[in-house]
Amino acid sequence: MKGSRRTALIGLALAPVVQAQDATLETIEVVGAPLENASPALLPATLDRLYVDDTDSLQVGLGEALARLPGVLVRERQNFAQDTQLSIRGVGARATFGIRGIRLYLDGIPATLPDGQGQLSHFLLASAGRVDVLRGPFSALYGNAAGGVIQVHSARIDTGDAWRLRAATGSHGAYDTSARWLHAGSGYDASLTAARFASDGFREHSEVERNGLNGLFGFDAGSASRLQIAFNLFDSPQTLDPLGLTREQWREDPSQATSAALLFNTRKSVSQAQLGASWQLDLDDGSEWRLAAYRGERDIEQFLSVPVFAQRNPLSSGGVIDLDNVYDGADLRHARIWSAGAGELSLTLGIALERLDQRRRGFENFIDERLGVRGRLRRDERNSVESRDHYAQLQWAPCASSSLLLGLRRAEVRFASRDGFIAAGNPDDSGSVRYAETTPVAGLVHRWSPGLRGWMAYGRGFETPTFNELSYRADGGAGLAFGLRPAISRSFEAGLEGAAGDRHAWRLVAFRGDTRNELAVVRNVGGRSSFRNVGSSRRQGIEAQFDLRLSEVWAVQATATWLDARFRSPFVQCSGPGCTDPATPVPAGSRIPGLAARQAHLRLDWTPWQAWRFALEAEALSSVRVADAAGERAPGYGLTHLLAERRWHSAGAAWRAFLRLDNLFDRDHVGSVIVNEGNGRYYEPGPGRTVSVGLQWDFSAQ
Repeated sequence: MKGSRRTALIGLALAPVVQAQDATLETIEVVGAPLENASPALLPATLDRLYVDDTDSLQVGLGEALARLPGVLVRERQNFAQDTQLSIRGVGARATFGIRGIRLYLDGIPATLPDGQGQLSHFLLASAGRVDVLRGPFSALYGNAAGGVIQVHSARIDTGDAWRLRAATGSHGAYDTSARWLHAGSGYDASLTAARFASDGFREHSEVERNGLNGLFGFDAGSASRLQIAFNLFDSPQTLDPLGLTREQWREDPSQATSAALLFNTRKSVSQAQLGASWQLDLDDGSEWRLAAYRGERDIEQFLSVPVFAQRNPLSSGGVIDLDNVYDGADLRHARIWSAGAGELSLTLGIALERLDQRRRGFENFIDERLGVRGRLRRDERNSVESRDHYAQLQWAPCASSSLLLGLRRAEVRFASRDGFIAAGNPDDSGSVRYAETTPVAGLVHRWSPGLRGWMAYGRGFETPTFNELSYRADGGAGLAFGLRPAISRSFEAGLEGAAGDRHAWRLVAFRGDTRNELAVVRNVGGRSSFRNVGSSRRQGIEAQFDLRLSEVWAVQATATWLDARFRSPFVQCSGPGCTDPATPVPAGSRIPGLAARQAHLRLDWTPWQAWRFALEAEALSSVRVADAAGERAPGYGLTHLLAERRWHSAGAAWRAFLRLDNLFDRDHVGSVIVNEGNGRYYEPGPGRTVSVGLQWDFSAQ
């Protein structure tokens, strides 16, 4: 990859951050524009705060920290070239790689580009202290493609220094190592983490190597202001892609790679560098100003399995993708709080600007008889996305137990493409398209007691096509699919949650989201997905969550989700290899593929002695459709995992060792599916029984 591009970047950063409850409702905190000034414990939204400072498995990715949440579906592909598959309440399931429809942030720096495309690969669990997850209508306040919001915060300390070294190894040649340093002094603090993960892979042709460096630094810039600087470097020099399997191949040998993956040596390389900071000023009149921005670069090179004969078409863009992305943004916000009788009134006004400049090139994946190499240039574009958002949020709390929260965001997103590859049979495909949408949200919350509250919320959101979805037209023609329209959603939720001190907590939430101009995969061949608007859809369901402290040594966490996600409009779709003319009917009422109707997670912790902890985890997932038109399903599964952990102190240091067995009963299962894969290779198998063992050393100087 382009190592010279991975240079020091200069910028400023801020992103929305949402934090949720601990054991009692009194401890809810909310920070980050636009919800920063919402009163604690009076936010009408579904929020979770996950503490991930001590993970008990290989630190592969963020997905392992999110899998226990209701409404959040995490499917591990065992294919690091395509990243984790993540959806929230049914949003994001169509993604064949990366993350769609969900806003992601790392220490205030967006990991979601202005077009709505996001990545989890550079999130280092070794550096994280907690993960905050927002679901429901108020996600729309965060702009385009905000079907949910996930924010990762680096670990920090109050004073002194803390060092951590961690090493773990497991099945299939997997290992991760990391080193972390935390420091806090008078008026400043720092966090710095370096991590490396590598694995031979559960499947053939699935080796991976990932290296990352995260840093976060905060400074008091006076009596009423603070400056925070964050940076991230990520490098994955070569990750092999085994591709999906047919059902027959999965049953025969789930660890195999498809022959096309071996023939073309399918693989992906990624490098990323980003830096940002935010400056906040608090004034004596109860108001504050925050100015922030960020800048980053992300370069991707991917070798696909597009057959040679398909590239004979003059409109083909080849079988090698080369993307250079440069992105930046800025956020300016003003907030103020007034007394209003016995309560409070707060107002937040802000403007957010984002830009992505992308050079997309395509090359043939062959030279003469050699396959899997970079050949002739077949595509050369200069693409850009610019977004300009204005937002406002008003909260009125007439008393300490009730609150009304209103929000409004006006977003304008412009896509443009300049074609630099014009040849016989391949005309100039330059063009542009502009999307604009206003998204209001409103919610009511009431607390009957410090441990019991209920809320209702309604909102409107939207999701533009990403550049990856615009890049390949459904008719097989060259140029971008500028005819795609943004998906517009209306969502509602009602929730009730309670807590009894620090021993028990529970939550029940009902939700529904209706979408028009739903974006769906029309065909998916050779690693390239084509999309179209297919009418309306509905996602509705119920989430349940229980955290119970049964005794001093026993604790139970249980979550369950019921989701009914269906297309409400009929449409037609491609089926079979090489199809460019959608003709296979998908009737109204069909389930949306890639989503499970039911999922559940149970964790039982046993701490018989202070130094020892044991845990049993069980997870279950119902079957999912693999394509819009096909009746074929990936079967559901139930898996059991075991954990043993030992802690001790020696020579002023804290030690932690763990042993983990995943998929204890060695069940065959499908880890994820590639929705609407045109060759019928829908299945990405999950591993059988695996073992991992790790050792962690912590030393603090106060």
